[in-house]
Amino acid sequence: MSTTAQDTQWETHPVTPDRFEDFAAIVNPTGRDKHCWCLSHRLRAKEIEELGGGNRETAMRKLCERENPPGVIAYRNGEPVGWCSIGPRAEIPLLAASKLIRPVDGVPVWSIICVVVRSGHRRQGVTKHLLEGAIAYAASRGAPAVEAHPVDPDGRMDTTMAFVGTRAMFERAGFRVIGTTDAVASRMPRLVMRRDL
Repeated sequence: MSTTAQDTQWETHPVTPDRFEDFAAIVNPTGRDKHCWCLSHRLRAKEIEELGGGNRETAMRKLCERENPPGVIAYRNGEPVGWCSIGPRAEIPLLAASKLIRPVDGVPVWSIICVVVRSGHRRQGVTKHLLEGAIAYAASRGAPAVEAHPVDPDGRMDTTMAFVGTRAMFERAGFRVIGTTDAVASRMPRLVMRRDL
């Protein structure tokens, strides 16, 4: 049965332990043992060892048990279709210590690290609902602002680096450019974009 755009039901929820398999269906649909589990930009190897005994999946499961789960899942008609890694910058060790993506000011922002739309669901408006849900999640936890560090490509970007997002994508979600970083993705400089809440 097909549904029209008006019939589509969207929901976004934090990735709590009971939703971990939905998260896995988005970020690791093939079930590979050697997989990022969205930790590459969040934890150092030492922290993965401490949290998950060196197992990335276990470490991510432990993060999902925390007061601020490490992101949100977007659902379309009950099916998990998108993932956004978001959390307080201070709780993301690699970002908090980054020499390339430094804080612009003293605002205790929440940061978006990664945006993934499940294969087969891309270019269907998922990102809009995913970002709205991520922003609402941050706001519900008292975040004063949300930041992202996308690139501004002339055309389509390399899919291996697409997780950082694009300027246009974040502008559509109400973010504005407030600076640049010393980091690059696909040989393009990464911007600092912010949405105040």
